[in-house]
Amino acid sequence: MIPKLHYISQGNSPKMHLENIQNACAAGAELVVLDIQSSFEKKFLKLATKAREITAHYQTRLIINSHIKLAKILKVDGILIDQIVPCPTTLRKQLHPWQMIGATANTLQDCENYINKDVDYLYLSPFKADKHSKVAELGLNGFTAIMDILKTETPILGIGKIATSDIKAILETGISGVGVSDQISDDFNSIKVFHLLLTASSTEEQRHSFQ
Repeated sequence: MIPKLHYISQGNSPKMHLENIQNACAAGAELVVLDIQSSFEKKFLKLATKAREITAHYQTRLIINSHIKLAKILKVDGILIDQIVPCPTTLRKQLHPWQMIGATANTLQDCENYINKDVDYLYLSPFKADKHSKVAELGLNGFTAIMDILKTETPILGIGKIATSDIKAILETGISGVGVSDQISDDFNSIKVFHLLLTASSTEEQRHSFQ
């Protein structure tokens, strides 16, 4: 089962990423994405190994970006891709059977392509765009329009500058969870608040289903 809250690591340096991952795990994060790009395999291996040691200590799941071979070697919980190549169906044959494959989608077509390729979950992005974003902000209207058409059992999590104040409205669109960087990095105690809000929504859904 995919956790409803993902912490997407942040930091100005590899050391800061690791410190933030440590703090997030200590605060109760159930899944962490090591979100740092590196074309140098040895450097990324060293960083990911340390992240794996931290998350393993807290029994927190760890997802890494793109590095397929290292994901298998390190036996992390999964890998995140941001383009349809490599094909997730082909990629799955290169990983351990239990490893998850996630992908980042920006449009309805992206979502449909990935779901047809049997990904385990999707990030729908961005909820809010920053000044460096190359894709259009989706917001609540975009999330709602895409989710109304998809009607999929594949977990879809919203990402993109999401705050605790956004959770209730986001979940009402059909989104099943969120990936968060900024607010958690600024205040690791907010993890508890996110969990409460996400759990409250699930409890409310269950209550209505039995009426």
